[in-house]
Amino acid sequence: MIRISLVIPTHNRAVPLLAALESVVRQSLPAEEWECVVVDNNSTDDTAERFAAFRSAHPGVRLRMVRETGPGVSYARNRGLREAAAPLVAFIDDDERVNADFLRAYADFFDTHPGAVVAGGRIIAEYPEGRPAWMSRWVEMPIANPMDFGPDMRPFPAGRVPGGGNMAFRRAGLVGYGGFDPSLGRVNGELIGGEENDFFERLLQGGETIWYVPGAVMWHIIPPSKLTVAYFRRLSRHVGVSQRLRAQIHHRVVRTCLLELFKWGATLLLLLTLSPRRGVWLLRLRWGISRGLFFGVRPRSGKS
Repeated sequence: MIRISLVIPTHNRAVPLLAALESVVRQSLPAEEWECVVVDNNSTDDTAERFAAFRSAHPGVRLRMVRETGPGVSYARNRGLREAAAPLVAFIDDDERVNADFLRAYADFFDTHPGAVVAGGRIIAEYPEGRPAWMSRWVEMPIANPMDFGPDMRPFPAGRVPGGGNMAFRRAGLVGYGGFDPSLGRVNGELIGGEENDFFERLLQGGETIWYVPGAVMWHIIPPSKLTVAYFRRLSRHVGVSQRLRAQIHHRVVRTCLLELFKWGATLLLLLTLSPRRGVWLLRLRWGISRGLFFGVRPRSGKS
């Protein structure tokens, strides 16, 4: 019996996807108890061909690919929820690798917590060419979203939610919450996000507890291309745009803007504790977020 389905959305990243799959096929959970569903979101590279070859090389593992034409990761994740054959669904992204006990940790958690609907695991940032000296933990959050709340299973701390690349759900418990909002989430390289935060917010408002499962470990691989000034400026601005879109959806634009002003005060205080180089990057982060928040774009339309 399949206990858990692993869903991996992908778009034009065939090489990182295969690296992620190499960690997936090493799972300690018996192969008959899980499957992996790759959702090809309009890839125009050789993703489908490379995946087919990888699947042929691993005949003992349930690997399949479906194609989702709705543009963006929210459409892809919603498709994954619909396609999953198991009562439990875990998600990772195509630029990650997971530990051998990743699926076992989630499957065992939900088995021992029958009332739980949602969980998230550890996220470890991995820098193939080394962690930059200019990076503070505040600047690292939008880039890699590292997450470690200790060795014990527990509810997520207040104000924190799982990363989109390491989250799991009990499908039956999601009825009534809708899916990931297609007006949020990355599309064709656009860095607008927030679809996970929006989904988790609805779950929390519905009274669900988000659980931390430390045994489900994901390494988020950060290439040098995501450590440039140009990329960071784009990313920071789109963090602000995402916050603006979510504020419009939940009718709290004024409150969100006032909170951003408060964060500027906290940022200025933090600058007193940082080296000049790290301080510059923190200012870039805050300035970019403010630009996106106060001059945000019109929400994308569309529902899955």
